[in-house]
Amino acid sequence: MPQLSLHSPLGELTLSEENGALVALDWGWGRDQTKTPLLCQAKEWLDQWFDTPLNASEFPLLLAPFGTPYQKRVWNALCTIPVGQTVTYTDLAQQCGGNARSIGQAVARNPIPIIIPCHRVVAQHGLGGYSSDGGIDDKIWLLTFEGALPDNV
Repeated sequence: MPQLSLHSPLGELTLSEENGALVALDWGWGRDQTKTPLLCQAKEWLDQWFDTPLNASEFPLLLAPFGTPYQKRVWNALCTIPVGQTVTYTDLAQQCGGNARSIGQAVARNPIPIIIPCHRVVAQHGLGGYSSDGGIDDKIWLLTFEGALPDNV
């Protein structure tokens, strides 16, 4: 599986490609570095995103995260949350089905964070969690960067 890493304000990130689509964004530097056209474009998009956040709908490449149909429904819904806005786990459950807990589990399993903006989902009273190397500190950084940190934090 081709991978390409980049430096970001959140640390090192690695993009992974399979069958012409982006399938993962992981924290840390990947062992193998392969400059495919897709991975180079994805890296360039992320570099631009860290200058000025863009909406996931503006990501020009195919995303193909591995997951269940329910997880994919949740991840698709995440892509509709605009930069600078948040939704609650409960609101997302009303949109996608399930409950706040099942939404939280799907959000935590998002294999392409930042691009699929799981950091924009917050709890009714607080932030909820975040599954990055930096944990909740990364979520706070991302929401602050986008101007979306809730007042109740």
